[in-house]
Amino acid sequence: MKRLVILSTLILVCMQLQCQVMVDSIWCKEVKSVYLTRSDIELEQPFIKMTGFGESADQLMLRFDILNPQPQNLRYRIVHCDLDWKKDQLKDNEYINGFAEGEIENHQSSFNTKQDYVNYYQPIPDAWSHFSASGNYILEVYPADNPDSTILTRRFWVFEDNVAIESTTGKVSGGFGNIWRDQEVNINVTPRKNSFLSFTSSYYHVFVQQNRREDLKHLMTSNGYSGESISYQWQSSNVFPGGNHFRYFDLSNLWAAMYHVQRIEQWGGETFAFLAPDEDRSRTVYTQYNSLNGGMKTNIREHNNPQTEADYVWVTFSLPLERPYLNGNIYIVGDLTQWRLDEESRMEWNAQYKTYTKRMLLKQGYYSYQLLFLPTGEREALTATIEGDHYAMTNNYTIYVYYRAPGARYDRLVGLRQIVFTP
Repeated sequence: MKRLVILSTLILVCMQLQCQVMVDSIWCKEVKSVYLTRSDIELEQPFIKMTGFGESADQLMLRFDILNPQPQNLRYRIVHCDLDWKKDQLKDNEYINGFAEGEIENHQSSFNTKQDYVNYYQPIPDAWSHFSASGNYILEVYPADNPDSTILTRRFWVFEDNVAIESTTGKVSGGFGNIWRDQEVNINVTPRKNSFLSFTSSYYHVFVQQNRREDLKHLMTSNGYSGESISYQWQSSNVFPGGNHFRYFDLSNLWAAMYHVQRIEQWGGETFAFLAPDEDRSRTVYTQYNSLNGGMKTNIREHNNPQTEADYVWVTFSLPLERPYLNGNIYIVGDLTQWRLDEESRMEWNAQYKTYTKRMLLKQGYYSYQLLFLPTGEREALTATIEGDHYAMTNNYTIYVYYRAPGARYDRLVGLRQIVFTP
């Protein structure tokens, strides 16, 4: 009887882990400045394209810091997921030729910084491994002596080029949005003749994501066929709020306040930066402005190696308002908060100063972000409340085309395309 209870408990735990949605997360407070990028370019998203031989050729680069002067023995594992970002049933040898786990071999200690840290970096996959299956992937990092204690997770994508993706962007035309505030993305998906993919629309799942917001990722609805293409046009799922240009600040110089930094103070062995107060832009006129669209980039003006010579700074954000919102919360969203709507990105109301505030420990560099309002009980945050929505905003969109025929054991990512909305 006791063995039966133990076995039932283990099965239940395994089922819960299998059904868990995997997201970009940091599980250890000492882990900071996590990047998983293509070709070690900080603003490049982690997309790997498969070659015509059914394997991947590109590599990603994982970089992160741990705020501890002593190097640690760390390992990584690569896991295949379904289109809903849950671990699927594939075995390691079914999605990678080589090793799905390995040691993080490269690290450097910080030099001449007030905050001691170790910068870790590792090519993914290693030089002897190649991905043999497309789809969604999760990269997990854990201590070598405790494989069950994950310290960070990062998503990445391996995609095929087996469909042609045609897209058009413009003002809303189907009556589902506002022509001055919203943007419409229409898509046609055409299976390539040598791909052996079915023309049945029910086998396809097409998603469109604005910037890197997980809460603004829409599952497209097919409205039929157009010649040899499957059409995804003129539906409510095609419409996205325009938003506003991302706010931006420059933390690369600690000797003088740079853009949007009001002042810099040093006391108690730490550095503090106070950003200029943000403003409610929901009723202001839209002005074209180039920014990183939510990205971040490590940089330092005083030295040569930003990875190990950039210091950490306590950065204070503020948003003065006459009164707080009682039906929701305000979040700071971008790469600096992993695009998450959680406690790490939520601003706090200070009744004494009538201001929303938030303090974060950030590495020197360039940062961009938006202030989003999430109504209580809702999933999708609103740009209209604080930022304002404008049709003319330049947004980045990513189109994901998944395919799964009856009897297949995993969701293939048969096409991926990035587009820039320009009015």
